[in-house]
Amino acid sequence: MGSRAGNALAKVLGIKLPEPGETEELLREESVLSTGSFAEEPPTSAEWLRELVPDRTACVNYVTSLFPFVNWVGYYNLKWFTGDLVAGITVGAVVVPQGMAYAILANLASEFGLYSSFMGVIIYCSDAPLRPVAVLSTVVGNIVARTRDQFPQYEPHHIASAVAIVSGSIVLFIGLVRLGWMIDIIPLTSLPAFMTGSAITIPVGQIPSMMGMTEFPTREAPYLVIINIPKHLGDSKIDAAMGLTALSLLYVIRAACSYAARRWPARQWTFFFLSTLRTAFVIMLYTMISWLVNRTRRGDPLFKILGEVPRGFQDAGVPKIDTTLIRSFASDLPATVIVLVIKHIPISKSFGRVNNYTIDPSQEFVAIGVTNVLAPFLGGYPSTVSFSRTAIKSKAGVRTPFAGVITCIVVLLAIHALTSVFFYIPNASLSAVIIHTVGDLITPPDTVYRFWLVSPLEVFMFFLGVLVTVFSSIKDDIYATRILRGRGRFLGKVKIHSVIGDHIIGEDHREILGKYGTFDADARKTAARNVFLPIDHGDGSNPQVEVDNPYPGIFIYRFLEGFNYPNAAHSLEYLCEYIFKRTHRTDMETHEKLGDPSKAAAERHAAEGRPTLKAVTLDFSSVNNIDITSVQRLIDVRNQLDRYAAPDVVDWHFACINNRWTKRALAAAGFGYRTVHETNADQRHPPRRRKSIFSVAEIGGSDSAAAMAEKEEGRIDRITDAIFDDGRGGVSAAGGRDAYGEQMEAIVQRKGVAVAGVNRPLFHVDLTNALQSAIANVEAREGEDMEEGKMPSP
Repeated sequence: MGSRAGNALAKVLGIKLPEPGETEELLREESVLSTGSFAEEPPTSAEWLRELVPDRTACVNYVTSLFPFVNWVGYYNLKWFTGDLVAGITVGAVVVPQGMAYAILANLASEFGLYSSFMGVIIYCSDAPLRPVAVLSTVVGNIVARTRDQFPQYEPHHIASAVAIVSGSIVLFIGLVRLGWMIDIIPLTSLPAFMTGSAITIPVGQIPSMMGMTEFPTREAPYLVIINIPKHLGDSKIDAAMGLTALSLLYVIRAACSYAARRWPARQWTFFFLSTLRTAFVIMLYTMISWLVNRTRRGDPLFKILGEVPRGFQDAGVPKIDTTLIRSFASDLPATVIVLVIKHIPISKSFGRVNNYTIDPSQEFVAIGVTNVLAPFLGGYPSTVSFSRTAIKSKAGVRTPFAGVITCIVVLLAIHALTSVFFYIPNASLSAVIIHTVGDLITPPDTVYRFWLVSPLEVFMFFLGVLVTVFSSIKDDIYATRILRGRGRFLGKVKIHSVIGDHIIGEDHREILGKYGTFDADARKTAARNVFLPIDHGDGSNPQVEVDNPYPGIFIYRFLEGFNYPNAAHSLEYLCEYIFKRTHRTDMETHEKLGDPSKAAAERHAAEGRPTLKAVTLDFSSVNNIDITSVQRLIDVRNQLDRYAAPDVVDWHFACINNRWTKRALAAAGFGYRTVHETNADQRHPPRRRKSIFSVAEIGGSDSAAAMAEKEEGRIDRITDAIFDDGRGGVSAAGGRDAYGEQMEAIVQRKGVAVAGVNRPLFHVDLTNALQSAIANVEAREGEDMEEGKMPSP
């Protein structure tokens, strides 16, 4: 019925449809192997829609993903709780002073930083906890100051709450509709440019507060503030003593702990905690000094202090928001949304790679959105992830997101029990904490140099972003530095023949094959050849053709839509996901975290019958240029898979690279060369031998191997005939083949040259050569393992 209606509609609209029997008749006329014929069906709109509509399993997984605690709560144990307790308390001691300091950056009272810190963990537990951060607080502070100038009737915390609700709603919507992959639109260079620019502008804005200067505005363009600071150095007050000494002490403690950790490695854990708690120690020290100085002059302190901090959640309630307020900061929403996610996703992904799990960007968007939508009901303002606190949490021994609940308790105690102490905190010391915290965000010159090796053009983009930040604002830096989503296919090996008429080309050894685009050679060697097809037949190839895996533990991955920053993350996440499902960890007894053995038995059972990961081959035939983001993603995945395959290493082979700049970028990242693998940690044994397989071609001209072979055509023909007609020619097949092979080997040895550079042995001209090289090295390693008395990996 639908087909008839469609045909009738096509007639009305004048659409010419193909004749019904056209395809079948074509097959009858052209196919010589009718029983094995195959007609590729064109894709239909219904098929496309079916792929978009989720099934029941996808719907269940979607709902489950909104509550990530279900993935780990069933495994929770006492060892995990111990690690979470230590990490939660440690982070809480850092969050309290930093939260109050960052609230000042946002033009808010200090208690609002504590409210935001509390809501970031009580609403949603994630591995990368949400807190107020310096950069986002600066953006919010600029919005508050500008809106207050236009609409003085709005209180600062009302403006900040409105920004949190609107921007959080946008991010939440993006996450719920699973569009989190859009974060990949932002290239890698924009993040270090953004952080470097922020690391310059934020301290510049805090220097006047640290020095007690109040004669000029600090919300102007950073370069104007830089110009005004030397002009007003003479206006510095006693606050400078509380600020400069606090800043110096922070750096001295960090340097001393770093030196002590190297000097006494057995106690590095102790020095790590001392270094981590330096912020809390300095604030406590200078608060005590301030109390000694100002306890008898609360109404007229000698230097600026924090002042009254209300106890409890005094500003809890329904946020005040209206259309006029939203219109006042609508132009700043894109920048605010980008700042919310530009750090969160990279930080979450980096710790996911370290701990061997995959981050879902859309789920992280949901976490950011929920936190920022609900936080204003307790007085919070926009929050996102802080790399420093996430790193502290990870290094302190965190086991699960439950550590965030411990941190929440610490913050809650501070809000209710320590507010009277906060009264005496010097403002200059808080400015010193901000300067010290963001000072490490500057991208080091070595990183910029590596950017230059990979992509010189993007280095100019990096400096452009930094300059825009210094001469304009942080949000303009984001805009100055901004194929979307795609993934590749895994390939398998298929042996094929070429057919013409009723004959398979090469079946008759006497037939000359050159006229069909092949080479004149031994016909029996060219009758079949290997090609590489997608294992899922996603290219439309015949699904009846069985595609073989290249080799146990070796994977061939072809990029379909280039390999650049917008699609690099998604392509490589699919690569890792596919490999993890079809291999198992080399050392199943390795547990990176205490308590992990509770899941080890299940993992071992699921891994039965799977090989270990040995090599990855990337087909770059569709890749022309790569950038810093894609190369960095590739480096991250290489490190992740090396940890997965430890103590072995994973070989990375590249085939069909068509651009010299692409080879340069990959080589700068350490690809294309052999991975040196030692047999044990102390390196008493020599590194493993590696086999190099290169593609060799003949030099053209009158002296080429082909020309020399043509001169001896008669004798070679006789040898060849003898190989196949041993009874008539009287020459043994083995002897003829040996004579033929020795002669041709001598010719090729004299005139053969490598097609690709031998200095980069893991860059191959085609997939066949790449697979041969990968298999040769795997078998060589297994042979050495057997010689050393170790069983090769399955």
